[in-house]
Amino acid sequence: MDSDSGQLADLAGEVFEFADLIDYQTGSIVSRTLVNEEAATMTVFALDEGQTISEHSAPHEATLQVLDGTGRVRIEDETYDLEAGEAIVFPANTPHAVEAPSRFKMLLTMVR
Repeated sequence: MDSDSGQLADLAGEVFEFADLIDYQTGSIVSRTLVNEEAATMTVFALDEGQTISEHSAPHEATLQVLDGTGRVRIEDETYDLEAGEAIVFPANTPHAVEAPSRFKMLLTMVR
């Protein structure tokens, strides 16, 4: 795997928790791409309290899994509060947004 593909291969043979792969930064959204391949992407995010990922859509389904804290997800007109260990699917071509009422970390996986 080349350096542009992500960092998952660097973790081969290690036991880890996804939440430990990224740190919070005050007033920011931080991300770390683990896989960036033609077939899929995996990215870990840390959102500080009050941060948002504005409404957008993607041409592929994706899953968002909360790793730490509580996140708020809006898919079209429905809002969901998710806690650590919970996940939700973003349907392809459907408007969605993410916000952090408090700090939280998430794993976003998109399969193309």
